[in-house]
Amino acid sequence: MPPAGTRLPINEYDELYGGEPGWEYWFGEARRKPVPTKLHGLLQFLLGELLRRAGYIVSGETDLKIVSDWQPRPDVCGVLEESNEKYITQPQGLVVFEVLSEGDDILTKCRHYGVVEIEHIFVFDVDAKTITFWDGEELRPVVDVTLGNGVVITGATIWSEFARRQQRQPPVSTII
Repeated sequence: MPPAGTRLPINEYDELYGGEPGWEYWFGEARRKPVPTKLHGLLQFLLGELLRRAGYIVSGETDLKIVSDWQPRPDVCGVLEESNEKYITQPQGLVVFEVLSEGDDILTKCRHYGVVEIEHIFVFDVDAKTITFWDGEELRPVVDVTLGNGVVITGATIWSEFARRQQRQPPVSTII
């Protein structure tokens, strides 16, 4: 890692950290993402599945390469239109889900998402079982997730399914 205060060009970041999970590129700096908990990972998986059912093409921990000097890796994101590009490079139709982790600078991250014109940014708190929506100025509590395509994922669905998935399930004899 370059010494503190040294700007890391994007090509060097890609060489050093591009294939490594848990890193993001923030304005010339490689930033370590907080390590997710088991519950964070469980919610992340569930949110991806619900977003897919809502008609989105879903990805987790994918670099957003909308601008060259800030390339975050949201916990879950989805797009409506299929693309042949390796990375997501356009904000249109993009939905971003972030699950709070200890040490997250979520307000700064949401501000930057807004600057690059991502309109649908939702933040989930695993401990409080709450959902907030970035309205362009602040995180505002919401009960449900209303997506850009008009589909609504109710908070009741999210949190009840989340609770169900925390319970041990009986094994099935055949897995398809």
